[in-house]
Amino acid sequence: MSQLSTRSKPLALLAAAVIGIAACSSSSPAASGGGGASQAPGGTLAAPSFGQIGGSVSILAVWSGGDDPKSEEYAFKQVLKPFTDMTGVTINYTSTRDINAAITAGIQSGNLPDVAGLPGPGKMIELANAGNLKPLDGLFDANAYRSDTPGASALQVNGKQYAEFFKGSIKGLIWYDPKVYTGGDPTSWDDLNTKATAALGSLSGTKEWCVGLQSGAGSDGWPGTDWIEDILIRQSGADVYDKWVNGTQKWTSTEVKNAWLEFGKALTASHGDSNLIISTNFGAAGDPLFTTPPGCLFHHQASFITSFFAKDNPTTVAGTDYKFFLMPDMNPAFSGAVTGGGDLLGMFNDTPQAKALMQYLITPQAQAIWPSIPASGALSGSKSVPLTAYPDDLTKTAAQDLANAKIFRFDGSDAMPAAMSAAFLNGILDFTKDQTKLDSILASLDTVQASAYGG
Repeated sequence: MSQLSTRSKPLALLAAAVIGIAACSSSSPAASGGGGASQAPGGTLAAPSFGQIGGSVSILAVWSGGDDPKSEEYAFKQVLKPFTDMTGVTINYTSTRDINAAITAGIQSGNLPDVAGLPGPGKMIELANAGNLKPLDGLFDANAYRSDTPGASALQVNGKQYAEFFKGSIKGLIWYDPKVYTGGDPTSWDDLNTKATAALGSLSGTKEWCVGLQSGAGSDGWPGTDWIEDILIRQSGADVYDKWVNGTQKWTSTEVKNAWLEFGKALTASHGDSNLIISTNFGAAGDPLFTTPPGCLFHHQASFITSFFAKDNPTTVAGTDYKFFLMPDMNPAFSGAVTGGGDLLGMFNDTPQAKALMQYLITPQAQAIWPSIPASGALSGSKSVPLTAYPDDLTKTAAQDLANAKIFRFDGSDAMPAAMSAAFLNGILDFTKDQTKLDSILASLDTVQASAYGG
């Protein structure tokens, strides 16, 4: 079976499944919770019960920030704390922004972590087929897990579960300061630009957008890939999007090129020049929303950005200093289109400690912890985590927007083969530096596409 055919089915499954995740979560707002220890209606997994195990488990993931209470690493460690308290297992955690390179190096050296975050479903399938990942089916009732967390249905290879859907996010959110932008939710992309022009007329030096592409070695540029994905699915629909992700829609096609051109308009209307855009870390890219005068009116980013707002701007308050609306429709034929992402975890070494950790991470208790942290922006994929677990109305709204999506697709670059995804990142950076080179950039991406998907 070709790489293309092994990847297309999981992508389609996940697209449908995540709608089910959010829909089931939003249907039980009266469920008790917030702490996550009790099971919400619709959930199928029992609360965790572990004895003392001892020993240690190594974990590699992208979440960084150390012990800063507003960081992603701190939030992840809060998820892990009940596990360490119950089992006595020591956590050896390492953070890296280039998770793909770190895993590749670990395979080559034979020194892989016990548990690791995975770059996306495409890479997960490659690792499972190569025999690097350990199947999880024997650790828990896999059918019950997939019923509780429908997104996990897509994380199977040859009928075996190889990864867990740890947490999710909805992408294509447009953030703004409601004290600065008062034009209301736009009804279309054209309406957004019209409202922006009106709002900017009373501001001095403020640009329409803030964009920041820096993330770290191997991942610089990914906020730009999110832009392309959100524009493409809204302009040209899910069929074109799927063909593009699966390697059968040329990068030089009119549909894909038009998405890049629209992104180029946003770059031109952004705070700072191309050097500033490329060198600004994605977590700080929205900070000019809160300056006086504001550096920008809007910031395009996923639901998790609130954790970075809180870290860099500790006095800001959700709903008072920042709000969002969903990126509006561009083509009425594809109204309600949404993209999203998910953090996946897999097991490379099936030690007793690693197996216990993987059992714990899918439980209602573990799944509710990160989403319940104020300003984290995290969404759970589990039906056992009700809307009442979310700490503010903004996060509840994000979960509902995900539930109400008429068309949903997983982050495209995460689902592409590693070589294609890497070339996409480089293309974003090259385009930001010089938009006149778009044709040659897209032609180069076509060349990579021809070989990246295999036979």
